[in-house]
Amino acid sequence: MSSASRPCFSRDLTPSEQRFLAAMQAVGFGRFEYVQIRNGQIVLDPWPVAVRDVKFGAETAAERPHSEHQLKRQVAEFFEYAHDVEAGEIRTLEIRHGLPFSMEVEVAASRRGGRS
Repeated sequence: MSSASRPCFSRDLTPSEQRFLAAMQAVGFGRFEYVQIRNGQIVLDPWPVAVRDVKFGAETAAERPHSEHQLKRQVAEFFEYAHDVEAGEIRTLEIRHGLPFSMEVEVAASRRGGRS
C-alpha cells in the first residue's frame, strides 16, 4: 500500500467514507459484515450489516469527530487498504473504541493487478 493513497485528514475522505467512519464510531464495539468494495470505494447501498457488542456495566466514551481533524492511524490504514481494492468484500470488520481493529476480506482484484 502506498502512502500516496492514505488519507490524513477528514477532509481527505469522500462523503461516503465520512458516513462510514461516523457509523464505525457509532458502533463503538462490534463489527460490520458484508461490506462491498468497488473501484477502491466502500459501497453503502445496500448498507452493510452492523453488529454491536454490548457489555453491561462498562464505561462508554464515544469520541465524536470535529468538522476537521487528523485521522487516527487505524482509520487511515483502513481506507488506504480499501482504495487499493478494485473489487472485494469485507466479510467482517471488527470495531474497537469506534476504530477499525481487524478484518477478514475476500479480494477479487486489487489495483496492483491480480488477486491480493
